[in-house]
Amino acid sequence: MKTILLTVSTLLSVVWLTAAQTNEVNLADAKPLPTMDYLIQQVVARAVNKEDKNDNLFDMNYQYTRTRTWEYRNSSGELKSRDEKSSVENKPQRIAARNARLAAANQPIPPSPPVKDEPLSDTHSNIRGKALKVKDYSIPNLVSRFQFTLVGREMLNGRPTFAVDFKPANKDLPVNSIADKFINKAAGRVWIDEEDYAIAQAHLHLTEQVDVFGGLVGAVWKFNYGFTRVRTPEGFWFARNMDWHLEGREVIINRIVDYHERKLNEQKITAMASTQ
Repeated sequence: MKTILLTVSTLLSVVWLTAAQTNEVNLADAKPLPTMDYLIQQVVARAVNKEDKNDNLFDMNYQYTRTRTWEYRNSSGELKSRDEKSSVENKPQRIAARNARLAAANQPIPPSPPVKDEPLSDTHSNIRGKALKVKDYSIPNLVSRFQFTLVGREMLNGRPTFAVDFKPANKDLPVNSIADKFINKAAGRVWIDEEDYAIAQAHLHLTEQVDVFGGLVGAVWKFNYGFTRVRTPEGFWFARNMDWHLEGREVIINRIVDYHERKLNEQKITAMASTQ
């Protein structure tokens, strides 16, 4: 999740707005604010050195319920299709089976087969955000695309954070892929945990319309994305909420798409095993 966090993820699948409430800290009693350069260094260092391990440790130690909802509306806002999925993730039996597969002949697990596109209609869309994943970007590459401004301190879920605004660094950023078109026009705010330097929350939006293949295949004229992460008692961070809203044209069909994801009812796997 480290690249997701640094680009405010999200863009990640153009997918990770949340409404977690924040309150201002009494700045008279707070420590001086760090410099923006120092803060970026700490966030980058965590993303490079800790985020992958953080995700693995959370998956090894916690089982949770994952819910996902897709809503597709026409240009008038009329709901045309709704898809809901719920699953229990990281069941101990699944973890054991996964580890056994990894150990067998030391062979990697083959990737899942690609999802095939289907004919477009008012009730079906092929928008999945696949083209906007940013795993192939280096972290310095991503950071260099934005201008950051430290706004101040805010409380988020009972923990002090640094609120940081970001916007495109300039108008002439490189465009080598579809993902670049979106990343280069993203702006918003991130909240960085003061103790761990983990990104605890992010909101972002497009600053202007993005055309895909010159507008002949599609266009996105509004996109909002956000997530909120919470911290377990051991210090593992995970995304509690992830939401995105897209308004655009897919080939010849104008549509509005909303996506909502939740991780709920997290339970320690070791504690569950000891009670069985």
